[in-house]
Amino acid sequence: MELNLGTAALSDDAFLQAFEASQLDPGTFHHADHIRLAWLYIQRHGACQAETRLLEGIRGFAGRAGAPQKFMYTTTIAWTRLVAAACRKSTTCDSFCVWIEAHPELLNKHLLNEHYSAGRLESSEARRGWVDPDLKLLD
Repeated sequence: MELNLGTAALSDDAFLQAFEASQLDPGTFHHADHIRLAWLYIQRHGACQAETRLLEGIRGFAGRAGAPQKFMYTTTIAWTRLVAAACRKSTTCDSFCVWIEAHPELLNKHLLNEHYSAGRLESSEARRGWVDPDLKLLD
């Protein structure tokens, strides 16, 4: 999988600061950037706090981008849990680029389809709150 990272030019600290200050261009914020953001929050704050920060941050990011309907609660949490699971299995987490090379499956933005049946993530219930996967656990 190709690493399409719109924030590649930013250091980890600069990336987090820009995200939290609403200074990132939504047009250059790709799936890999979401994974990087989850990885950074997990590394710095632990998995539970990362979920809280990502829910608030991504919801706000979508709203400021004029697309609040793009925020999906279950999807945000599910990706965070997949990243956290990969972190637990990793022998190294010093650099996102090195870490993601060991976990390229996370760059597949359709990976959640292995865990959720068709339409389940698009439901209003999944947009507003947590919905358990019905095909495969998020370990």
